[in-house]
Amino acid sequence: MKQDSEWDLDIGQEHFVVQRRYEALGAFNDVLIAVWFLIGSFFFLNDSLVESGTWLFIVGSAQLIIKPLIKLTSLIHVGRIAPTNNQK
Repeated sequence: MKQDSEWDLDIGQEHFVVQRRYEALGAFNDVLIAVWFLIGSFFFLNDSLVESGTWLFIVGSAQLIIKPLIKLTSLIHVGRIAPTNNQK
């Protein structure tokens, strides 16, 4: 039976695949935060764009909350996989 590629790997690799996906998600989140703050900074150079720049700073700041949530979710998910692997 053909399954998702995450499950096609042997049990030892499953932890690695899940962890790498969460790391990639965290890195992507970091890039987005940097983009929001960089664009927001440039917007502050033009008086007519200051309000938009402020909103980008707010979005970037709110997105900073996502990083630890990704890490916590990763720890929980990988923690649930580990006992399953030991039982097989």
